[in-house]
Amino acid sequence: MSELKQNYYGSLCTEMYEILHEQAPQDELNFYLSYAEKGKKILEPLCGSGRFLVPFMERGFDICGIDLSGEMLNKLKQKVPNAKIVQADILEYSSRELYDYIFISSGSMSLFTDMNLCNRILEKMKDMLAPKGKFVFAVDTVANRCLDNKDYKTSVSVKTKEGFDLILKSKNYYDEQSQTQFSPTIYELYNGTQLLQSEPMDFQTHLYKFGEIEQRLREIGLKHIATYSSFQKEIAFDDKCEMFLLECS
Repeated sequence: MSELKQNYYGSLCTEMYEILHEQAPQDELNFYLSYAEKGKKILEPLCGSGRFLVPFMERGFDICGIDLSGEMLNKLKQKVPNAKIVQADILEYSSRELYDYIFISSGSMSLFTDMNLCNRILEKMKDMLAPKGKFVFAVDTVANRCLDNKDYKTSVSVKTKEGFDLILKSKNYYDEQSQTQFSPTIYELYNGTQLLQSEPMDFQTHLYKFGEIEQRLREIGLKHIATYSSFQKEIAFDDKCEMFLLECS
């Protein structure tokens, strides 16, 4: 049996994600669109199935996406066959292009729980920025901590287009020292009582304290940093908000 990849979005995870999150929330989409300019080069690492990338394309922006999950990118290609996308590990992505605007949405930077790896990714984003370019991203905060539960419990159940039941079971454990939320999950697909497919996922997120990510950004040489607590660009003053939105250059 192959080693389970941390935070890898497999086929059942992708199916549920599409059912629950096919379109980006309008306020979040508007936030990321507010930095986009026609004629500028835009990059969306961790673009997934394209709920942000597709509306950017529909508005005529020059955008390229990167994601490791082939399952997610296949969904994106079904929606927009001519999308500029690359299946790659974000650190292994190589491009001669520099980008005027790079964004990582939906708190996806929190998926990198190894802080050395996180620092390397932040530095990679900085290196791919064009002069005067902006890097905008979101991270989850400690306010997102889940209650610990040792046993798998059903948290989500949806119907697929074929009429099957797709169920998500998860348990949670938070490690105070590393600020890591461990949420191992199992996706199960049923036809009535018959289990058709089961897919485990090693889901982990790093939950940030106020001021933590800004220090990392300054260390890699990003000098202009704004931290927001909402998509309306309200300045964050503590970590009681569920997400930090970082605008840096």
